[in-house]
Amino acid sequence: MTPRPMPALPGWPPGGGLPGPAPAGPGTPGPDALPGPDALPGPGVLPSPDALPGLAHGSGQGVVLHPADPSTLLAHGIGSQHDLPISPFYAFAGAFAALFVSFLALGLLWSASRFRGSRSGLALPAGFQRVADAPATRTALRGLGLAAALAVLLHLLLGPDDPARNPAPGAVYVLLWVGLVPASLLLGPVWRLLNPLRTLHRLLAAARRRPPGAGRPLPPTVGQWPAAAGLFGFTWLELVSPDPASTTSLLIALTCYAAVHLLLAARYGEDWFTGADAFEAYSDLLSRLSPLGRRDDGRLVLRNPFHGLDATPERPGLVATVCVLLGSTAYDGYSDNPSWINATQTSPLGRTPTATLGLIASIALVAALYCLCAGATRLVSGPHPRPLTAFAHSLVPIALGYLVAHYFSLLVTEGPRTVSMALGTDNAPDPSPPLGPGCLAALQVIAVVAGHVLGVIAAHDRSVRLFPPAKAVAGQLPLLALMITYTIGGLTLLLN
Repeated sequence: MTPRPMPALPGWPPGGGLPGPAPAGPGTPGPDALPGPDALPGPGVLPSPDALPGLAHGSGQGVVLHPADPSTLLAHGIGSQHDLPISPFYAFAGAFAALFVSFLALGLLWSASRFRGSRSGLALPAGFQRVADAPATRTALRGLGLAAALAVLLHLLLGPDDPARNPAPGAVYVLLWVGLVPASLLLGPVWRLLNPLRTLHRLLAAARRRPPGAGRPLPPTVGQWPAAAGLFGFTWLELVSPDPASTTSLLIALTCYAAVHLLLAARYGEDWFTGADAFEAYSDLLSRLSPLGRRDDGRLVLRNPFHGLDATPERPGLVATVCVLLGSTAYDGYSDNPSWINATQTSPLGRTPTATLGLIASIALVAALYCLCAGATRLVSGPHPRPLTAFAHSLVPIALGYLVAHYFSLLVTEGPRTVSMALGTDNAPDPSPPLGPGCLAALQVIAVVAGHVLGVIAAHDRSVRLFPPAKAVAGQLPLLALMITYTIGGLTLLLN
């Protein structure tokens, strides 16, 4: 059974569509009509379909979670459909076969490193690069990013506090957060040019008659830690906060974020945004798998995406940034499970603190498994000066696979609706599923499995470069175990 499309969302259930409060009216139950903790089943007991309004019977193997109220939107990705028409046995068997076959084939046939990082690539025509690097092109892109940010700000200030009639929540949660995935994969680190905070910093620096790069040297230990903290804050706002699509909540969050970064950029210069801005770090990580890139000599090139991935800088905070992406997406996958909903609703701590702890625990589990793997690799293959960051780049394709599996349907349904709303189209079409349940299930499983296989390839190439031949393959066994563990987790969320 496929969830039916709806025009608005009364709250922000993790894994759902655009968030926002729903006005009370005829046929809308008020707070007193909602079941209290005593009406819910005890811990470990799944509520029946009649006990929760968002639980409906499915026609397949199990049930489909979807809101029954007509003010809700099509849910997205992992966690929104729990009866995807695909056999769990075949999904897991295919995933394990792909991982083991790729591992064995790499061990037998790939004995020397083949990826050359930022030294490789086929140079694009000089005319194309002149246009891409022209001051007019870059100024136009900066102006576009600033204009879009001002439009979102005006909608937050003057628009209705209802995501069904205000495009600002969709612009933030869909067009920015999800839209950066395909944009960065196709065009490279686009947010570096579109980032309105960089443009504002340049304008403020010009007003003060200072070069935008002027400032104190940034301590090398800072790295990407501010970006990891920013990504955690954004995912908390999206998945945990009580009212994430409220115009007030979004306005406060975005204003505080902008003020902090502009103040620190004034102190440390424009380079602050490179590693500290959450969305720049997010876009830059994903762009490592783009076929477009730059060589060390500055030339725009077409390249094997693995070369770009191999060039990922090993900065402090890189592991934390990738683990926040993986852990928050995993949390979004299980947060609409009836057992977790029951736990948050009946917890003595309250819903928000319990959900916050769940998000932190999900990220911490992903990070702990990776750190254990890094420690085991060091024991097997010998000491290495950067045991944690040496293989962190191999997590990027895994995070990409989770993002594609989780947010594909959200982008292609809610993205056009948000754009139509922003353009003032009165008859914006209701979101509809882009694929049938079978095709969507296949896409999600393929995305998760392919991400892990790409991670195995990236880790193998780095291993044969860093370790002696006798220990290179053995040193990858902990990494293989990590990939299998992540695969089990991802497919379990998908096929639960």
